[in-house]
Amino acid sequence: MKLAFSTLGVPGLPISEVVRLAAEHGYQGVELRAHPEEPVHPGLSMLERADVVEEFKRGGIEILTVAGYVRAASEGEDQPVLDELAGLVELARDLGARNVRVFPGGGDQGPDAADATAARRLAAAAPYAADMGVRILLETHDSHRAGAAVARVVGTVGHGSIGALWDIMHTWLAGEEPVASHAVLAPHLGYVQVKDIASAEDTEPLALGAGVLPLRACLDTLDADSWVCWEYEKRWHPEAADLPGLLSAGREHLLRLGAPKQ
Repeated sequence: MKLAFSTLGVPGLPISEVVRLAAEHGYQGVELRAHPEEPVHPGLSMLERADVVEEFKRGGIEILTVAGYVRAASEGEDQPVLDELAGLVELARDLGARNVRVFPGGGDQGPDAADATAARRLAAAAPYAADMGVRILLETHDSHRAGAAVARVVGTVGHGSIGALWDIMHTWLAGEEPVASHAVLAPHLGYVQVKDIASAEDTEPLALGAGVLPLRACLDTLDADSWVCWEYEKRWHPEAADLPGLLSAGREHLLRLGAPKQ
């Protein structure tokens, strides 16, 4: 199992410090939140992008994903969404990241229309992503919380450059068992986001193992070489404990849960 953490857990932290944290705490990769309030976003110049690449190369840490905020299923014209998605794909290409994360965001229309919109846009973006050597991953989130919902869209697209990102909190909130989520997502799965929370009503981030999410049941479904990323939502919960002090224990917890069963 290869471990990463998301910079959503260390909002605004300079890239040099992100790399240092990953290296010191034994994480092989980082998921970079791509937003203007963060050090990495599509507005970076080519020189700035090269500096980011050099920082990660120097630390021996992989950039797993550029985590953007495109809403693939949202109502409206396709072209602005496709333009934003192309910018994220280009950023990922320039940084050497293998993935771009997108959200469904289809709650402003009916399920069938949202599915069709997302599938159409992702299909349109797929050839360019393939040319750039990047995979676009649709996350289990918001209007498409369940693995079955994301698999329905990604399966309709049917292109190797379009895949799925399994956020275990959202499939759990959707009432989907981990084995069921994995069964439908496995043909498309890029990697898994883990986290922990106290309850469905209290989603403030907790240390891994301190909450109710079925971490072991999810990890039990994965291949040994799977990527697992800890998405600690500090940005949305500033009162939560700081992530750096939790990283080592979180790594050890995941490795214990993911160890081969005797």
